[in-house]
Amino acid sequence: MNSTISQTFLFCLIVLCPLAAADEGLVLIPNEIVLSGPESSAQVILQNRSGEIIQSQIHDEMEWTIQDEKIAAVDSAGVIRPKSNGQTVVTVRHGNRSASATITIGEMDVPYVWSFRNHVEPALTKAGCNTGACHGALAGKGGFRLSLGMYDPQSDHFTVTKQDLGRRVEFSDPGRSLVLAKPSGAIPHKGGLRLDNESRDYRIIAEWIANGAPAPSKNDPLVETITVLPKRVQLKRGQTQQLLGYAKYTDHSNRDVTNWVKWTSTNEAVCTVDDTGKVSIIGSGEGAIVGWFSSKISVARITVPYENDVPAEVYTSLKPRGFIDTLINEQLERLNLPPSPKCDDATFVRRVFLDTIGLPPTPEEVKSFLAATEEDKREKLIESLLERPEFVDYWTYKWSDILMLNGQLLRPEALKAYYKWVYAQVEKNTPWDQFVREILTATGSTYENGAANFYSLYETPEDMTENACQAFMGLSIGCAKCHNHPLEKWTNDQYYSMANLFSRVRAKGWGGDRRNGDGLRTVFVVESGELYQPRTGKPQPPTPLDGEPIPFDSTEDRRVELAKWMTSPENPYFAKSITNRVWANFFGVGLVESIDDMRVSNPASNEELLEAAAKYVVENKFDLKTLMRQILQSNAYQRSSLPVEGNEADTRFYSRYFPRRLIAEVIHDSIAQATDVPSNFERVAFPGADFQKTDFYPVGTRAIQLYDSSVESYFLKTFGRNTRNIVCECERSNVPSMVQVLHLSNGTTINEKVESKEGRIASLLAQRENGMSTESLVDQSFLWCLSRYPTVDERSALTTIMNEASPEEQRLVIEDLFWSLMTSREFIFNH
Repeated sequence: MNSTISQTFLFCLIVLCPLAAADEGLVLIPNEIVLSGPESSAQVILQNRSGEIIQSQIHDEMEWTIQDEKIAAVDSAGVIRPKSNGQTVVTVRHGNRSASATITIGEMDVPYVWSFRNHVEPALTKAGCNTGACHGALAGKGGFRLSLGMYDPQSDHFTVTKQDLGRRVEFSDPGRSLVLAKPSGAIPHKGGLRLDNESRDYRIIAEWIANGAPAPSKNDPLVETITVLPKRVQLKRGQTQQLLGYAKYTDHSNRDVTNWVKWTSTNEAVCTVDDTGKVSIIGSGEGAIVGWFSSKISVARITVPYENDVPAEVYTSLKPRGFIDTLINEQLERLNLPPSPKCDDATFVRRVFLDTIGLPPTPEEVKSFLAATEEDKREKLIESLLERPEFVDYWTYKWSDILMLNGQLLRPEALKAYYKWVYAQVEKNTPWDQFVREILTATGSTYENGAANFYSLYETPEDMTENACQAFMGLSIGCAKCHNHPLEKWTNDQYYSMANLFSRVRAKGWGGDRRNGDGLRTVFVVESGELYQPRTGKPQPPTPLDGEPIPFDSTEDRRVELAKWMTSPENPYFAKSITNRVWANFFGVGLVESIDDMRVSNPASNEELLEAAAKYVVENKFDLKTLMRQILQSNAYQRSSLPVEGNEADTRFYSRYFPRRLIAEVIHDSIAQATDVPSNFERVAFPGADFQKTDFYPVGTRAIQLYDSSVESYFLKTFGRNTRNIVCECERSNVPSMVQVLHLSNGTTINEKVESKEGRIASLLAQRENGMSTESLVDQSFLWCLSRYPTVDERSALTTIMNEASPEEQRLVIEDLFWSLMTSREFIFNH
């Protein structure tokens, strides 16, 4: 077997088969070690296991031996170093158990030369020299500037070895080189001690200088991927775990780069990690540790079961209603989290109305549902809601947030055309992939083809790229515009390759203030034109992220290939992004949080579930209603929001329904429906505008039907509506605040509606005068506001108060009742 094939095969064994070659209950990670050259080394760790579950690491009382000590050596920490070419076996004993791993060593007779790209740059990166707070800043520090996170090795090599007459390196005496003397403390350094002169990294840089400081070569192997091991481990509070980082290179080698990996924890309430990759368990739940090396990312999942005493029959008795329940139940059992029971019908009917159409049910709808006796009445209700016209209004509004339909960025006719286009797609239930393709490839008049307004909002290739990636894939790649992304794998070159796909988009009518003029633009594509990469002064080959390049001389519309790639079932970001957005609408918490932050370094709370749900969307040809139906019918969605003993602390794993404050528009429309007093919305008129404030929004328009965010509404502003100035879910806030409390209590929105001489209260008073009982009036008030009947105690107390009121006080009592119900948490929150 030749070296290349052997190393590739062994890499697969390391990554995919970590459980082999061990006694039951014990495993060595990795179980195949390949070392190349005298400077290579690899650490091996010993883990407990139960079946397929990797458990705690064994830290002491281990006896390490090498079968052939002429080939390799191992120390008490499990670090293996080569001695000569050949194969041997390392064995570790712990008590009466043992585990073994195969070692293959080669190239011991080949002179080892340190590489600037693969050794010196990682050493400087690990020391923090090229971070944004140090020499990686845009202007550098102290006249010395490195590329952020070593994204430009050629430039860095020039800066280190030749800039300022090469004063940073001293070939005859490497220790006197500024690049070593300052970070090691030999010369005063504002950055402090960054490099121990006894460390391996110091030696690497010193020997590289002594060898003439060779520059990066085109023949240097490049990092293809990195893998963090173990990929998933189950631990307990108080335990520690050493993680390993392995990089696979383009020469098919696989090297231990643990000491150079930058480690971060995604959930420090569960686990923390130090610079060496040592994880400390802090609390229960599931966390993740992200390893970053050479602009590549890998994630290890850490499971820490809750310290609950949950009988096994709790989980065996669960009857899943689909893949959602199956995967959630598995995670609950893994985490030792007990599920809350099924919610009652009154809770469900309000919840499903608000989450699906953005309105609470009417009293008649509540009564009808509660009176129904069919076993499948919830399924029937779900189907009816998915076909309601209010469903179209609600989801048109949701997608309008993503697409930035904003009257301060688009003129009225263009805005109206864009909204009507989105509305038509939702009404027709256009598959999401087709929806996005039509936007990305839109041409023509922005009045006649509303989707073309995407190119009115974003007029440069860079803006088009960043916003398309954010809106449709949940990827924020803007950082890569200046340098390699510090939190993701996207490089500066990839950014400009992606942006070059939009370089030939043109429009008549661009330029100037978009709020002036008639807003009409005609979008078209020319056959030539490139976007130049500022760093190199040359255009990057037009290439979708992770896609194949398009020839420069092709005259086809590059956006067509982009749209094919972006909406392809093979593009994991596209399906996962829309899946996560839909999921978060119904559960209040996305599988990935924030819901439009889909980077690899921000993993889902249940990766298996996100994968399965995205696959389900693809299999159903991006018909989003099919996913909504699966969610709404699941036991997970229909659980009570009330915690049971043991799941009170759960905020991510769906052991119960998580209460959350309704969005501003839904709260407003719920108030308007309960009081039967509509609002009058007015658009903001720009200086010199030729339209009336009420042109778009006749009296009775619901907040969820607004075309854009340019409305004069203190209520919507106070409750955190999405202003649609940027493509980011962070534009909307559902966080309760004291200002909101004061507005509900003293503001005009509720008070004016309950004091109105028309509307619901006036109608109830008229019915009371015609014989409606006090009990019925109280019931109607609760049904309109809270979508439920009052409890016996509530009805009794309120009936007494109302009966004791004088005729002159009757209206005030009803007003106070409505006010108190609509300012309650039960009204403001979905639960």
